[in-house]
Amino acid sequence: MPVLLFLIDTSASMNQRTHLGTTYLDIAKGAVETFMKLRGRDPASRGDRYMLINFEDVPLGIKAGWKESHATFMTELRNLQAAGLTTIGQSLRTAFDLLNLNRLVSGIDNYGQGRNPFFLEPSIIVAITDGNKLTSSGGVQDELHLPLTTPLPGSELTKEPFRWDQRLFSLVLRIPGHATVEPEPLGGVPPDDSAITPMCEVTGGRSYSVFSQRMLNQCLESLLQKIQSGVVINFEKTGPDPPPGEEEGLPGPQSWHCCHKLIYVRPNPKTGVPIGHWPIPEGFWPDTNSPTLPPRSAHPHVRFSCLDSEPMVIDKVPFDKYELEPSPLTQYILERKSPHTCWQVFVSNSAKYSDLGQPFGYLKASTALNCVNLFVMPYNYPVVLPLLDDLIRVHKFKPTIKWRQSFENYLKTMPPYYIGSLRKALRIMGAPNLLADNMEYGLSYSVVSYLKKLSQQTKIEYERLIASVAKKVVTEGGIKVRDRGGDISLAQRRDFTQLLASITGETAALPLELNSKEFSGFQLAPLNKSLKPQGFRNAYDIPRMHLLDQLSRMRRNLLSTTFFLCPPVCPDQLHSVPIAQMGNYQDFLKALPQPLRDADPEQPKRLHTFGNPFKLDKKGMMIDEADEFVTGPQNKGKRPGSDSNMHGIGGGGPKRRRCMSPLLRPGRAYSPPVSPAASPFRPPLTGKTLTHTNSVPLLSEENGLPRELELSEGSEDGGETGGVVEEQRPARYPSPGELKKVMNSESLEVNTELRALITKEIRKPGRHYEKIFYFLKQIQGSFDTRLIFLQNIIKEAARFKKRVLIEQLENFLEEIHNRANNMNHLDGF
Repeated sequence: MPVLLFLIDTSASMNQRTHLGTTYLDIAKGAVETFMKLRGRDPASRGDRYMLINFEDVPLGIKAGWKESHATFMTELRNLQAAGLTTIGQSLRTAFDLLNLNRLVSGIDNYGQGRNPFFLEPSIIVAITDGNKLTSSGGVQDELHLPLTTPLPGSELTKEPFRWDQRLFSLVLRIPGHATVEPEPLGGVPPDDSAITPMCEVTGGRSYSVFSQRMLNQCLESLLQKIQSGVVINFEKTGPDPPPGEEEGLPGPQSWHCCHKLIYVRPNPKTGVPIGHWPIPEGFWPDTNSPTLPPRSAHPHVRFSCLDSEPMVIDKVPFDKYELEPSPLTQYILERKSPHTCWQVFVSNSAKYSDLGQPFGYLKASTALNCVNLFVMPYNYPVVLPLLDDLIRVHKFKPTIKWRQSFENYLKTMPPYYIGSLRKALRIMGAPNLLADNMEYGLSYSVVSYLKKLSQQTKIEYERLIASVAKKVVTEGGIKVRDRGGDISLAQRRDFTQLLASITGETAALPLELNSKEFSGFQLAPLNKSLKPQGFRNAYDIPRMHLLDQLSRMRRNLLSTTFFLCPPVCPDQLHSVPIAQMGNYQDFLKALPQPLRDADPEQPKRLHTFGNPFKLDKKGMMIDEADEFVTGPQNKGKRPGSDSNMHGIGGGGPKRRRCMSPLLRPGRAYSPPVSPAASPFRPPLTGKTLTHTNSVPLLSEENGLPRELELSEGSEDGGETGGVVEEQRPARYPSPGELKKVMNSESLEVNTELRALITKEIRKPGRHYEKIFYFLKQIQGSFDTRLIFLQNIIKEAARFKKRVLIEQLENFLEEIHNRANNMNHLDGF
């Protein structure tokens, strides 16, 4: 959730006008509104939080803080007035304190426990000023000074007033009062030379010198690209330079030796929250006897060695990967074109007996040579990663005494605050019992108590500041009517009265001796939203007994309340929204429900056929040797439905548009159609009764046209006898070839559905294979067709490594071969 804080200069110098006819303050307000509209186009803006601060003292200077809505933000922005001093130092300190107010409550800084890049609250401070001299009650200042004293608890734990995920950008307005004839310079916007520029560079931001409206729009587009989730780190070279190449420059300090840039911390696409495992070490070795913590710098100083090393990654051991912002360092590493080597990174004084410390990761160019990544590994990873690799591959998670001794020696050189991260990593690997639960994290009892006390004090200060900001938001007492002094009113002008008389044909009744100071203290009533007006579209709709009351309401509506075009019950009132609230799109976005996640992330996405029903997804088919296919997703990780859906055989089959085969209908028996005799008359059926749930189409010909023979069910009273419905016309039986074709098509359909049901049963966990053999006994077709079907089922079981099922199926196949050798034909399984 990025925080966008706008710091608007409201000094008197912001009233100067440009050649556009507007003041600097008007341009600043328009820039903020334009920025918010451009940001609203990005779907990621739904989680943005906007704050507004001007150059007044606290709490009057905080116009919109943690609890104010977007509507309050826009109202306060439009009501800003330039009538003060240029106290930008105090206002910047107020902005940083407002952002840091909630950090100790949430524990996001994690003092004394390492710096976690994935614990961040990215904040962008956009200061809009005119770049003039810094004026205060003490005089004019040449440099920007932030007050060192602050009422915020815990501010002594960090040397700077800002944090590593807070960056300052300034728009310095330099638009002249007269239009210049010279063309604007092309290219990027140059930085400004005002006093705020060094502060911007220290935080990892920059300043923009704006000379025209076009450059202002260009700066706003650039600021949109700066809203990134990341933290700022100081990278500094240690040791000798790499061997010079053919295109290397002269020896000496280079720009890539020291860079102050951002590393991107990408959020998890599923949860929207960054996930990480390992911290960046502190610049000191924690002492359990120390009563206090040494103050840390806002940005960690990470040193990198230019000696080429081999990158190390072990399976099952987690690591963190962060991309570096483009800089001279990344450009130099990419120009070396060595994606298979890396440079180790260190934090000074992080080890117990070493000034440089042990490596905690490395810098490495990507394989495609398009970016440079920072890999954060366990502390002193060249020692611990081989140990963990031996634990996995050699010892099979059963460590020997020698391995345990080596591992304990490593733990003595590792900072104690890595215990928690290492324990989580071992749990992920499958070895949760290697670390004892009573291992200390390196902080003394007094430090832990002090941090808890700071959290409570900060929470009280947070609530107090929120209450003070909310109290200062008061409704306006009214709109004052300006007194124009001795100017003559329009009503006193003779030409006006004559004009009015010529139009109406009457003499104006206004007095000519009007006193211009008669309404000197008059105020227009403000909007009162608590009072609901009572109005009617037609005056004749008012009942006679309510006329006096309605007159009172009309007088009150006219003089002291809001003005509505129609009564509250009128639907047109919904379209009578004030102009100030028409652009309130942020509250509308926040009120929208969150988009639902996918029901099954592993389910393949639906193929858009664009109206073509015959376009099938080839990935969702199971093809066998008999050219039979079943459409459906091949989910490996999805758990099938419960067994209750399988009662009646046909409950778990795939959804199909056509009718299910009669064989798979519950409670129905099925037998192949009996070959008819050659007689033109239909003999009575004997033996087994042929029953169907639905009519099965049998092709026959009469007068050269095909038609259907319907096979009906048995009698409705449930008797055992059933017959064929007699046709009114005598029908001829189909030829043996046609009948064989119909039987083959029915067998193909039945086998296809059986294949889908058996496949679904194979995917189920457990060893309940009764239904599989029940379905196998109902396979139709010739002996070769059944053997091919059974072999395909064995292959499907091998895909899911069902060894017990494969053995049973092979025994079943061998039994079929033995029975086939003893019999001339196969009645059934």
